[in-house]
Amino acid sequence: MDVKIHESWKAHLDGEFEKPYFKELAAFVKGEYVKKKIYPPPAGIFRAFELCPFENVKVVILGQDPYHGPQQANGLCFSVSGGIDLPPSLQNIFKEIQSDMGGGLRSDGSLDDWARQGVLLLNATLTVEAGKAGSHQRKGWEQFTDAVIRAVSEHNEHVVFLLWGRYAQEKGAVIDEGKHLVLKAAHPSPLSAYNGFFGCKHFSKANEYLEWHGKESIQWSV
Repeated sequence: MDVKIHESWKAHLDGEFEKPYFKELAAFVKGEYVKKKIYPPPAGIFRAFELCPFENVKVVILGQDPYHGPQQANGLCFSVSGGIDLPPSLQNIFKEIQSDMGGGLRSDGSLDDWARQGVLLLNATLTVEAGKAGSHQRKGWEQFTDAVIRAVSEHNEHVVFLLWGRYAQEKGAVIDEGKHLVLKAAHPSPLSAYNGFFGCKHFSKANEYLEWHGKESIQWSV
């Protein structure tokens, strides 16, 4: 697998690409793309890093797997490309933003604008087989994305981490909560959104923290 990642990330992650686990992961992923339908398309695997350079990271949102339905996964967690129907979790995210921040209810599922403002939309696993959620878990991606989170925590200042659901919260164990803001809530999926995601006000809290530390806030709504 040709690791095409933004130059700003290479300084912090180059060592990972030479480790045995990553070489095994790369061989596995390359073979999967040859034999099966895998999402996102190869050019989208590291897209979150392309749109959000390392030094620009102000907020990190952690997801688990890419979407495994046709045309959904685009390399950014929770995001879908323009013109694609909104998945239920993304609908709930937009509802919470409207409740928290006001403004219109977003109808376009592309979160490219968030990424360009400094939101790293990071899935724990960066690839998935079509129709098979979790199919590329425990192949090495989690170790790589742990290294990403650790690098952001160690080398950036005053980042907001939004951890929705138990999986994201457990993965956030490597974050230094003494130098960053870590906000936790239920996952926005329909099964759990009413158990603490709705009403969490993470989006306004994130902006308040960023502004307090002299950073430009995120334009979450339309």
